[in-house]
Amino acid sequence: MILPIYTYGQPVLRKVAQDIDANYPDLKTLIVNMWETLAESEGIGLAAPQIGLPIRLVVIDLDPLKEDFPEYTGFKKVFINAHIVDYDDTKTESSSEGCLSLPAIHENVVRPTRIHVTYQDENFEEHDEWVDGYLARVMQHEFDHLDGKMFIDRISPLRKQLIKSKLKALLQGRFRTGYKVKIAK
Repeated sequence: MILPIYTYGQPVLRKVAQDIDANYPDLKTLIVNMWETLAESEGIGLAAPQIGLPIRLVVIDLDPLKEDFPEYTGFKKVFINAHIVDYDDTKTESSSEGCLSLPAIHENVVRPTRIHVTYQDENFEEHDEWVDGYLARVMQHEFDHLDGKMFIDRISPLRKQLIKSKLKALLQGRFRTGYKVKIAK
């Protein structure tokens, strides 16, 4: 089932999400629904707060980027109880980011190119690893959602001022997308 994506202004996008266990109700169905929602919206990552659930669950599908990043061919993963443990700040990179919860807004964001993460997969097997490259950027973006942050929190005050009218339009529902959304009331 395709779920509506919550847009900027929804309180759930600013909450710190909670860890879950294998007994979370209908988890397998929720994951399937998140994959369908991600595919329908043509995104590469989706965090549970973006569909209104304050839980630490993320799906990432980098396969659509395989022409530019052949190393991610077939990459499709579930991240449960994901946390960034450490950032390797020795190298950072600025790159344009967009977000399904912020339609039509793209800004350059500086992020470390290497991070240390812990998470569980869909079978609740533990993972503890260092991740680098484009995947590290995507994970930081999606895992930020689990901590109540959005990529616009990582841009300069001047850039944020320059997109103020776009943010206001989002709050008022004055935008178009090709996917279902739930705007702030």
